[in-house]
Amino acid sequence: MSAPFRRDGAPRPPVEEGPKDEEFAGTYAAGYEEGVRSALREVLGHASRGHTAAELRMLVESRLARLSEEVELKRRSMLAPPRQPAWASLLRPPSGARPWHVPIGTSPAPSLRLASGGSLLIREERPRRAIDLLAETAPRFPRVVLLSLHPPDLPGLRPEQRIVIPLTSAGDGPDGAAPGPGEIGGRLREPTEAPGGALVYLDALEFLATEHSLETTLRFVQWLGHQVSTTGSALLASVDPRALDLKDLSRLERAFQAVG
Repeated sequence: MSAPFRRDGAPRPPVEEGPKDEEFAGTYAAGYEEGVRSALREVLGHASRGHTAAELRMLVESRLARLSEEVELKRRSMLAPPRQPAWASLLRPPSGARPWHVPIGTSPAPSLRLASGGSLLIREERPRRAIDLLAETAPRFPRVVLLSLHPPDLPGLRPEQRIVIPLTSAGDGPDGAAPGPGEIGGRLREPTEAPGGALVYLDALEFLATEHSLETTLRFVQWLGHQVSTTGSALLASVDPRALDLKDLSRLERAFQAVG
């Protein structure tokens, strides 16, 4: 086939393709530039909303903790769309690693346990099963950190093992203000990173979401889950499922290794 001619009669010059390594380098550089640009825009967005340095650090660490998952989702989205599943697969119950649930209102079963590095969310209208599991698990850790508006009593626990971090303005925050998630995260570093880690108990998710927005609270919980998993600590939380809609409750559940 002859080369196409332009209106002036001159043949169109052939298109020269660059070497494969140049094409790969160009694609990589473009992706790298977009990634850096997106990260800087996100940091500038957080800074413009008045977050403190400690809060920015918590938000960035939370994002880094789930970065590999986001990259994998991005990679999959760029591939060909999945094939239409067969009817048999649609009728089978879903499989794979998903948070497991225990019916609300039941007492903690022997399988409902919390080990070092783990995180567990218990859905209940009032903290009952979570407190029972807290009392059962507390002796296995050298210290217990309570993030609660009504910190539960833990008989048998020495006073120096019980650490209460205030969440309201009654605490010792700057100018008497309630500590934000960034400041709370800063106070959690010492007990969780100390030898043996710590058992962190949280039953004030609804309060934190009201005081500091749901998005900030979710990022804090994601950071906290990563913190306990890397320090040999553990996270036990209780939430009233009626306080969140299904979408937000699902997002919260995904921040935990298990849901009961």
